[in-house]
Amino acid sequence: MKVSSYQPGQPCWVELASNDALSARHFYSALFDWGLKDMPMPEGVYTMFTLGEDDVGAMFQMPEFMAQADTPTHWGIYFAVADVAASAQLVQQHGGSVVMGPHDVGDAGSMVLCQDPEGAHFSIWQAKQHVGCMRKDENSTLCWVELACRDTQKAGEFYTKVFGWQSSVQDMSGFEYTEWHTSAGPQGGMMAMTEEWGDLPAHWMSYFMVENCDASAAKAAELGGKVCVPPTDIANVGRFAVLNDPQGGVFSVITLTTPS
Repeated sequence: MKVSSYQPGQPCWVELASNDALSARHFYSALFDWGLKDMPMPEGVYTMFTLGEDDVGAMFQMPEFMAQADTPTHWGIYFAVADVAASAQLVQQHGGSVVMGPHDVGDAGSMVLCQDPEGAHFSIWQAKQHVGCMRKDENSTLCWVELACRDTQKAGEFYTKVFGWQSSVQDMSGFEYTEWHTSAGPQGGMMAMTEEWGDLPAHWMSYFMVENCDASAAKAAELGGKVCVPPTDIANVGRFAVLNDPQGGVFSVITLTTPS
């Protein structure tokens, strides 16, 4: 489905920071059948992932200062806002922090990189000429985002105040799962990290829609990735798997029982 705008609070863009961009280009273009569109920038090259002529995400080679800090390859998620400066103030007022920005990205829009109170990174985006992901609700596009954290009550209070989300809690086979909603419907979820997660920090997970979860997981492994959580059914939702790209970047694929 083509997208021309996003409401405030909706996930609107996804971006990979990779420590081996050449390998990542091959892996993701083969896995999702994405096209690649390179855009020179002062720090190197910003590569758009495309479906046809439509941008659905992007990637870049991590700059040296990130590599020296041992920053792992990771996917970043952007949420649409009406005013990045005002939203950045809300982030700080409610216990989060601003890591970088606000700054303009040419005439595409303005962004801020933030951390929530538990340290999970996310970005906010005020669109100008670039709305963000130009397609959704179809295969090889971002279809869901999910926060894994240890203090779900604190996180819930933070995000509902920053983005104006409404929340609902569901019992998912023995554990509580929070869904966040805007007037446009469900936008993402949240789950608590238990002791089994070890010392993994709080983080946002990107889910990409695929036609066949099992086939996509097998293909990721063939391309040099790793299956972290094998294909698993979620009642009344679909079948998902958690994957690593060859550099360790974590993401999920899901085949939905019904379109989201």
